[in-house]
Amino acid sequence: MRTPFGKKLINLKTIKRVNNKINHTPSDNGNYQKVPTPAASVLLIRDTNQRIEVFMIKRSMKTNFGGAWVFPGGKIDNEDISYNYLKYSPHLNDVMASERLGLKKDGLSYWVASIRECFEESGILLANKKGINLKNTVLNNDDLKIIDQYKSKILQGENNFYEMIDILNLELATNELAYISHWVTPKIEKRRYSTRFFIARTTNQVAVHDGVEGVESKWINPEEALQESKSGNFPMIMPTIKNLEMICGYTDTSELLFTMNNKVKSEIPNVEPVFEIVDGEPKLIRY
Repeated sequence: MRTPFGKKLINLKTIKRVNNKINHTPSDNGNYQKVPTPAASVLLIRDTNQRIEVFMIKRSMKTNFGGAWVFPGGKIDNEDISYNYLKYSPHLNDVMASERLGLKKDGLSYWVASIRECFEESGILLANKKGINLKNTVLNNDDLKIIDQYKSKILQGENNFYEMIDILNLELATNELAYISHWVTPKIEKRRYSTRFFIARTTNQVAVHDGVEGVESKWINPEEALQESKSGNFPMIMPTIKNLEMICGYTDTSELLFTMNNKVKSEIPNVEPVFEIVDGEPKLIRY
């Protein structure tokens, strides 16, 4: 069986072995979430020794999909939608973003949320000084002090990411993210998400997990991550595995971003896996 990714169907024994280490909340008697929660996630990449590495976080067992290695991300907040799009994203408007996702409006909220979640979960701020691109933006010591103060507040539950952006007079680098895939959590899970995945080159800031939702983190080559997953030492869920497969074979982030940015809409995977319970075990039917 071929998949939307042009790969053979993942071995079900591998899925079972990996998922034994992941905290799932399975649905029962059709009590799954009928309308999946909109969410966004970003693959942070960097060039290292003529190969690509991606930043990954191990989720706390107290969270949904706890124990899995994932990319920074989370649900779309109201603030991601209600704020002035033009103010925070002057180089990518909502009409263009929504068309790219196949939505009528508020598509840009996914780009915006992925940048916010990236900062909250990794400390990497994908934002630039006004009039300067992300690569050439330099954050001085005063900027970094303000960022550290807000990072602490956010970890304590305060929702003030956009206040920080205003104080620092920054723009969100939405135009430097490439949209790569859309995954919907299967109905076998009680909690369901409609997650848009993006990819972006990291900055010179230090990436580190937040210590709350993320308990470990590392930079890892995509091929190595997949090999570790197959050996049972690196638990991942299917969307993570398939997104990693998409970026295998690249040795340069510029080439990878160029390729992803120039895909036509029909080339971007849009997937909702279908499972059935057979003899008390989940069995993948199709995706």
